[in-house]
Amino acid sequence: RFLHWIFTEWSLGVVVVGWMQGNKDGPLKGLTVAVKDIFDLAGTKTGFGHPQWREQQRVSQSSAWAVRALLDSGATVVGKSFMDEFAWSLFGVNVHYGTPVNPAAPDRVPGGSSSGSASAVAAELASIGLGSDTGGSVRVPASYCGLYGIRPTHAAVSTEGALPLAPSFDTVGWLTR
Repeated sequence: RFLHWIFTEWSLGVVVVGWMQGNKDGPLKGLTVAVKDIFDLAGTKTGFGHPQWREQQRVSQSSAWAVRALLDSGATVVGKSFMDEFAWSLFGVNVHYGTPVNPAAPDRVPGGSSSGSASAVAAELASIGLGSDTGGSVRVPASYCGLYGIRPTHAAVSTEGALPLAPSFDTVGWLTR
């Protein structure tokens, strides 16, 4: 399922580490996903927006529940997206990897902490941006980049395979055009 193909779109906040093909008959067939670097993605390390954190992690053997649900529904994962370091900001700035461009307003920040996912969707590099939302981390970048951002009810979508910030508030969310 995972073809190794390396391509980088640094300025837009997504590193395409390969294609992970989803179910060929699912309702999301033909749609692509940029996965925030807070979620495990089989065959990659989860970096949490920090290079030294990433170096110390093991390669994930399986993908997070939300990633598997998207793949089972037919979506194709195109890469991991940048995020605020440790999900600690709503600006979308990362001192280690840089700030992803906001395609809707290139002279402004993209919002965070799901900044890379928002930037990738707004730039049409992905159809769906998978993110997490504890205090606005999907909703803020969605509003800054002119997207729809969904933060479902807490625990409506499993956070299994996602690094926690505040487990009592963490939710899995998504962004799209």
